[in-house]
Amino acid sequence: MDLNLTQKHVMITGGSKGIGLACAKLFLQEGAKVTLVARNRQTLEAAQQALAKEIPQSSQHIHIEAADLQDAAQAAQALEGAELALGPIDVLVNSAGAAIRTPAPELSPDHWRKAMDAKFFTYINMIDPTIKRMAQREQGVIVNVIGAGGKTASPVHLAGGSANAALMLATAGLATAYGRQGIRVLGVNPGATHTERLEQGLQASCKLEGIDMETALAKATQRIALGRLAEPEEIAQTVVFLASPQASYLTGVNINMDGGAIASVV
Repeated sequence: MDLNLTQKHVMITGGSKGIGLACAKLFLQEGAKVTLVARNRQTLEAAQQALAKEIPQSSQHIHIEAADLQDAAQAAQALEGAELALGPIDVLVNSAGAAIRTPAPELSPDHWRKAMDAKFFTYINMIDPTIKRMAQREQGVIVNVIGAGGKTASPVHLAGGSANAALMLATAGLATAYGRQGIRVLGVNPGATHTERLEQGLQASCKLEGIDMETALAKATQRIALGRLAEPEEIAQTVVFLASPQASYLTGVNINMDGGAIASVV
């Protein structure tokens, strides 16, 4: 299926690894131009080189911007740099930021505040200037990769899950606010997915329950109706479809991708 994304400019936060990098690969295969945003320039450069090697025809269509999106000024600078390099942003995919998993007895107000900075504001700081530019052009799509932890409370992910829940509401609210200006805003909530971030989450479970990593992984898999974890590419396929004109009547929804999980671990 041709998703009609040729020459569209897609900005992907958290684009140097995991789900963000998987999204970048698929967008490039669809003929889009891609800007990757992450904090670490070295990982960005490595991702850029890997993508250019795997998809040679895309080498001139990959731009990178190093920025800490917890800082609104750096987010604005990244947007400016991306549009100067590859033109106006047609699609924003937010996949950056993750709150540290912390067992509930160890939480303090500072943990809750840092979770909001790490997840909620990394998204909002990028969404705010981008959606306002999209509104001036009366077109654009934003897809927020959020997390199933915003719907299912986990004892090791309460602070981060609360940030996810806030993003789900912001996604629905922004879709309503900007829909008549030609902008669609959607959320995707992955469950347990094979990424570095999953391992970090399972370490918190190990600490809370006094189990090893192998046991924690087995328990996480048992909760999933499909009997396995998601792969980043599976989440990316949904993100790319939602960003395309093929999903033109979808907005304001948060789509769960947890494999039919009984309880989420992310």
